[in-house]
Amino acid sequence: MAKKALVTGADGFIGSHLTEELVHRGYTVRAFCYYNSFGSYGWLDRADKEVSGSIDFFMGDIRDPNGVREAMKGIDTVYHLAALIAIPYSYHSPDSYVDTNIKGTLNVLSAARQLETGRLLTASTSEVYGTARYVPIDETHPYSGQSPYSATKIGADRLAESFYRSFGLPVTIVRPFNTYGPRQSARAVIPTIVSQLLAGIEDIRLGSLTPTRDFNYVKDTVRGFIMLSECEDSVGEEVNIASGVEISIGALAKQIIELINPAARIISDEQRIRPENSEVERLLGCNKKINKLCGYTPEYDLEKGLSETIEWMRGNLSSYKSEIYNI
Repeated sequence: MAKKALVTGADGFIGSHLTEELVHRGYTVRAFCYYNSFGSYGWLDRADKEVSGSIDFFMGDIRDPNGVREAMKGIDTVYHLAALIAIPYSYHSPDSYVDTNIKGTLNVLSAARQLETGRLLTASTSEVYGTARYVPIDETHPYSGQSPYSATKIGADRLAESFYRSFGLPVTIVRPFNTYGPRQSARAVIPTIVSQLLAGIEDIRLGSLTPTRDFNYVKDTVRGFIMLSECEDSVGEEVNIASGVEISIGALAKQIIELINPAARIISDEQRIRPENSEVERLLGCNKKINKLCGYTPEYDLEKGLSETIEWMRGNLSSYKSEIYNI
């Protein structure tokens, strides 16, 4: 009998890829999508009909405990990815991040406890670590809330930990480092660079170029989530998904420019530069724990992942507003 899985945030970037992969693997999948008057399932609107026809769509709001509980009924495994994630937007709308990321996670945890859900995986972020105090960053690294976004994700993670410790809830905190790939919004750096270049813009506007990041292709991130969900030893653990490789934003931009238009140049845009104490200067993750738990290793290097991302964006450039700063 196929396992029944629920993905919250299924209409988003990582969530849509995860939903599709679960269908391909034979799971019975319910996709929790954000209710809207357009009846849109987000990126899943573009899924192959064979895939979308196999999905049980549930429209709701992660902030609503009643809808969350209803969506989780009869489900074996919950992948909780619904969240507000843009750091600049969290500067002026922190209340909405508390409501979505902390209270939304609490709704999922409470429903899982009440319904005795078999497995729950909650999506964290490498931003909870803040600027690296040592590298590679393992799961014992201290937390640092350098933005309202990261602070709410720290809160959500600690709530998940408390439900494991207090009630024995079978939860795993999954902590991807910077995920990229097809469908990612232009609030993230790789689609920001690629969309400007593909639109023919030669002055590529970016913020700070010195921070380093550990980039992970979305198919690797999705595979990590699924492997952890199928690994009993991951219950009660918080686990990085990381490539173990870092690159500065400046070096990344130059690499992408060489792939698309070597004549382009990088322009510093003041509005894209984050407050000094809020910018995470270095992220380089350790993936030893996930490898030990379930044998995970990345299958994509940056060159291969960028190639697939650029190819997809060439065919979907109309989804991006390359001329504006997306937050």
